[in-house]
Amino acid sequence: MGNIGLPGLLILAFIILLLFGRGRFSSLMGDVAQGLKSFKKGMAEEEEAKRPAEPRQLPREDQTIEAEVKRDREQDKPAG
Repeated sequence: MGNIGLPGLLILAFIILLLFGRGRFSSLMGDVAQGLKSFKKGMAEEEEAKRPAEPRQLPREDQTIEAEVKRDREQDKPAG
């Protein structure tokens, strides 16, 4: 009783097309497609935001400063 076959779906689609008209129905489907596209884009942005940040290297200048500090600390140690 609750099983609608292909002929029933075609009749239902024809009635909906008659009620809404061709232009309104196509604009409605366009809005649905636009909503789906927006939803997928939002999900992709959310996935991208959840990814961990890539580790970055210190700039060359900072590495030089670190090496100088390390060298100064070694020179300040008492000879033993």
